[in-house]
Amino acid sequence: MGGGAPGEMEIASAPVPRPLVAFRSGVAAFDERVDTAFDAVRGRHPVDRVFYAASELGDYSLLWVMLGALRGLRSDRDWKAAVRMGGGLAAESFLVNAVIKSFFKRNRPPWEVERPLNVRRPRTSSFPSGHATSAFVAAVLLSEGDRLWPLYFALAAVVSTSRVYTKMHHASDVVAGIAVGVALGIAGRQLVPLPPVPGSGGAEREG
Repeated sequence: MGGGAPGEMEIASAPVPRPLVAFRSGVAAFDERVDTAFDAVRGRHPVDRVFYAASELGDYSLLWVMLGALRGLRSDRDWKAAVRMGGGLAAESFLVNAVIKSFFKRNRPPWEVERPLNVRRPRTSSFPSGHATSAFVAAVLLSEGDRLWPLYFALAAVVSTSRVYTKMHHASDVVAGIAVGVALGIAGRQLVPLPPVPGSGGAEREG
């Protein structure tokens, strides 16, 4: 009889359910296909600069803080939208980094690969992508009542894509991050609604 803790052998030898094995295999195959597709454009200097810059601007939600501050300068209502976005990003950061990532603890893509430009090495685990989550939380919250909403979502898409391009995340991390970010952004809209646009009679519906 082994000297391990009670139940150790049973846990180690417990079979993984076939649906879970198939799901993991499908996710791994998806990640590999997407990464291979990006290899076709990696190494092209203009493309490299765009995606590496986007990844850097997404660090610590820097891009979204700047955009929120710019929107907040327009009016009192826009200031409230910017403050709401800041609160949403704070909540997102705690939920993703302190809760979700610590639960899944997924390994990131290998760090020791050749990269044409410098990029900050993350300390957290891989799933989901915090850049993608924060980008879409910010885009959903900032887009309400703002004619610039296409810009917010376009930038969010570029920032999210940059994490796969720079080999900081698996593609499935980014897909999950987008889904979580959109869900949190919608929840933020519902929990902290903006006041109606002056003179609109409460019928404002942009973005």
